[in-house]
Amino acid sequence: MSENGDATTGLEYHGPSQLREAVVHALKTVYDPEIPVDILELGLIYKVKIDDGGQAHVEMTLTSPACPSAEQIPVEVREKIAGIHGVEHAQVDIVWEPSWTPEFMSEAAKLELGMY
Repeated sequence: MSENGDATTGLEYHGPSQLREAVVHALKTVYDPEIPVDILELGLIYKVKIDDGGQAHVEMTLTSPACPSAEQIPVEVREKIAGIHGVEHAQVDIVWEPSWTPEFMSEAAKLELGMY
């Protein structure tokens, strides 16, 4: 297994290197319906771990505990990760530590949202 961090998105990835690109691509297709930036660029995905048996575990957060999409986004993440060839099962856990702040967003996300 390889271990890679992504300085632009904060994603911590542990798993087969050949799956990393597919994981990133899948996560970049999930959006908070109220924000025109994908959840990876928003910094909502903290960690993805895929073991040798294809079991994936995702730790993510939401912009707030009262997020109106709190039910929808984790289900979509689970479905997208589980749909990757080589992943047998995906589990998504919502975590609140560390608390999400706009500093977790990538530079591209900040530009897209006019934060500069």
